[in-house]
Amino acid sequence: MRLPSITRIFNLNDSNWGRGSGGGSGNEPPRRPNDGRDNNSGGPPDLDELWRDFNRKLGGLFGRRPSGPPSGNGNGGGRFSPSSRGTGIGLVVVVVVVALLWLASGFFIVQEGQVAVVTQFGKYKETTRAGFQWRLPYPIQSHEIVNLSQLRTIEVGFRNTSRSKVLQESLMLTDDENIVDMQFVVQYRLKETGARDYLFNNRGPDEAVKQAAETAMREIVGKKKMDFVLYEGRTEVATEVAKLMQQIMDLYGTGVLISTVAIQNAQPPEQVQAAFDDAVKAGQDRERQINEGQAYANDVVPRAAGAASRLLQEAEGYRQRIVENAEGNAARFSQILAEYRKAPQVTRDRLYLDTMQEVFANTSKVLVDTRNGSNLLYLPLDKLMQQVSQEAAANARASANNSSSGGTSSSLPQPLTGSVLPESGRDALRSRDRNAR
Repeated sequence: MRLPSITRIFNLNDSNWGRGSGGGSGNEPPRRPNDGRDNNSGGPPDLDELWRDFNRKLGGLFGRRPSGPPSGNGNGGGRFSPSSRGTGIGLVVVVVVVALLWLASGFFIVQEGQVAVVTQFGKYKETTRAGFQWRLPYPIQSHEIVNLSQLRTIEVGFRNTSRSKVLQESLMLTDDENIVDMQFVVQYRLKETGARDYLFNNRGPDEAVKQAAETAMREIVGKKKMDFVLYEGRTEVATEVAKLMQQIMDLYGTGVLISTVAIQNAQPPEQVQAAFDDAVKAGQDRERQINEGQAYANDVVPRAAGAASRLLQEAEGYRQRIVENAEGNAARFSQILAEYRKAPQVTRDRLYLDTMQEVFANTSKVLVDTRNGSNLLYLPLDKLMQQVSQEAAANARASANNSSSGGTSSSLPQPLTGSVLPESGRDALRSRDRNAR
C-alpha cells in the first residue's frame, strides 16, 4: 500500500483542510461539511473539524480507513470518527522521531589540532580528541572546542604598530633608577592537557597571560642596569621573562605554554631622548679611544717584549761564550803547564814563536834591532805576508779542485816564521829574550 505524501497530509496551506472530501466542483469554492445545522456563511472550520480531519489523515498514513464515507452531501452520517488507538500511535511516532532527532544532536566533529571539552550539567566530564564524537544531547551534556595548535599573540606596551604606544604598560624602572620604554610581544599556545585548565581554572586566561607578562618584565628589568637592558642584554632579558612567565602560569594553573618573548623596541622615554643620544655618543667616543689605546699597547708591548727577550738571549750567549772561552783557556794552560814541566826550553820557544806569529799577523810594522850590530836585514814582511796568504788561498782552491776531481794533494801552507825568518834571526831573537830575562 502506498503511503500518501507527508507534505500532502500535513499541509496547513491546503484550501480543503477541514472542508471534507467534497470541496465542490467547477468554479465554486469548496465548503465545510454540513453537520445538520444551516451554515451558509462559508466561514472557517471550527476546532473539532480540524481535530477530526487530522486524525483521519493520520489514520490513513498508517493504513486505516474511516468507518464511513466522507461527507459530501451535507448530512452528518458519513463523518470520520476519531480513534484513541490511532491517536496514541501517532503520538508515539512523533515522540520517537523527536527522540531520534534529539539524540542525533549529540554528534559533533573535532578537527585535527583541536580537542573538545565535554561538560555534564555544567561540570567537567572528559576531553575528547580529534575525530567524529558523540555525547549526550543538551541539556544533559554540552561541549566546547579548544584549539591547541593555535599560536596566540599578546602585545604589551603597544597595539599593532610601535607608534601606538601604551605608556602605562611600557614604562619601567631599572635598577639604576632610570626609566626605559619596553615594547614586547608574547607568543603562547595551550599544553596538550591544558584545555580543561584553560576553560575552568581562570576567568580570563588571555588577560592573565598579559598581566603575567607585564609583571615578569617589570621584575626582570628592575634588577638590571639601563645600558644592559637597552643594548647587550636584550636576549638575556627576554629569556628570563619567558622563564618567569611560565612559572607564574603554572602557579595559576592556566594550561598555557609560553613559546617566545620578543622585545620589539627598548629605548629611553621620548622626553629625554636627545640627552640620552648625547650620552651614548660620548660613551662611544670613550670606547673608541680606549680601543685605539689598546691597539697601540698591543703593538708596542709585544715589540718591547721581543726586544727584551732578544737582549736576554744575547746576554746569555755572551755569558756562555766568555765562560767557555775561559774554561778553554784554563784547560789549554793546564795542558801547556804539563808540557812545560816536561821540556821547559822547548815549550818556551814554542810559546814565543806562536806569540810573534800572532803579533806579526796583525801588524804591518817591523822593529829592527840595530843596537847590537845585528846583520838582520829589513824585509817587507807585509808584502811577504800578503803574498803568502794569496799563495795559501790558491793552494786551497787547487786542493779543493783536486779533492772534487778525485785527486789528493799534500801541499799545505807553511808557517810564516819558517819561511820569512832565517835561522840566524831566530837565534838572535832567542838570545835577546834570554838577556831580557
